[in-house]
Amino acid sequence: MTTDSSALVLDGPWRHQLVPANGARFHVAVAGPDDRDAPLVVLLHGLLQFWWSWRHQLPALGDAGYRVVAMDLRGTAGSDKPPQGYDVPTLTRDVAGVVRSLGGDRAVVVGHGLGGEVAWSMPAYQPSLTQGVAVLSAPHPLQARAEPRVTLRPAAARHLAYFQVPYLPERSLTRSDLAIRLMREWGAPGWLDEDVADTYRRAVRVPFAAHSSMEQARWIVRSGPRLDGRRYLAAMRSAAAVPVLQLHGALDGCRPPAAAPVSGHVAASLGAGYHFELLPNAGHYLPEEAPERVTELLLDWLREVSPA
Repeated sequence: MTTDSSALVLDGPWRHQLVPANGARFHVAVAGPDDRDAPLVVLLHGLLQFWWSWRHQLPALGDAGYRVVAMDLRGTAGSDKPPQGYDVPTLTRDVAGVVRSLGGDRAVVVGHGLGGEVAWSMPAYQPSLTQGVAVLSAPHPLQARAEPRVTLRPAAARHLAYFQVPYLPERSLTRSDLAIRLMREWGAPGWLDEDVADTYRRAVRVPFAAHSSMEQARWIVRSGPRLDGRRYLAAMRSAAAVPVLQLHGALDGCRPPAAAPVSGHVAASLGAGYHFELLPNAGHYLPEEAPERVTELLLDWLREVSPA
C-alpha cells in the first residue's frame, strides 16, 4: 500500500514550507523566529527517514533563538523525486539552494547518517555558505572509503551490498518490513516503539521514495572507482576547515564507535575546531534515542559557533 506524501506533513510546534532550490522543490519544517537575521541551522535526516526524525530538536533549537530547518532530502517524503541527482555533491547544492531560498547566506548544517555525509561534504562544495558542521552517526567520508571494513559493521555491509542490486531492495522496502528491521538492528535495543515504526513504514511507501534512498546508497558504493568518485574524494581532501561537532552512539549497530572519530591526516585537516563526543546507551539513531543529550550538546556547541 502506497502513502501520499501529504500524510507526512505532521503537526507540531513548527511550520511547513515548500522551497524551490537547485531545479527542484523541497519540503521543510521550520521552527524558531521568522527573522532572516536569526542564525540559521539546517537539519538533514538519515537513510530511510525524513524531516520528522528531528522532531525533538526542532522546537528546542527554535526556542533558543535559532531559525531551524529540518529538510526532506531529494527523493524523500514531501520533496521532489527527480530521476537523478542522488550523488552527494548534488545533495550539497540542494542544501545550499534551500538556504538561499530562505534568505540565508550562511548556515550551520547538522546531519545524521546519510545526511551526515552530506554535512561533512558541505565545506568542500559550499565553503562560503557553511558556518559549521555537526555530524551524527557518520564517520568522515575519507575514512569510510579508505577503511570500509573498519567503519561499517559486517551485517550493515551486507545490507549495503544488497542495496546495489536493481529493483529487489525497493521491493523489499515497500512490500516487507526491511526498513524497520534495519532500524531495530542499527539502534539500541528497544528504542523503536510501534507508533514511530509505523510512521517510518509510511514514509518509505511514498511513491519513488524507496528508489531514491537506494540511489543514494548506490552512489556511495558505485562512485568509488569512477571519475566522479575520485573527484569527490579530491574535493574532500581540500575542504575548508570549519568548526565540527561529531556525535556517535556507543551501541551503534551500523557504524562501529571505535572507528568513528577522525584520525591522522583527516584530523589534521579539521584543526582545533573539531570536537567528538561518544553517547553511551545510544545506537545509530541519536536524535531519537538520546534526544535530550543531543539537543544539549548541539545547543552548547551552537552558542560558540553561531550565537543566537
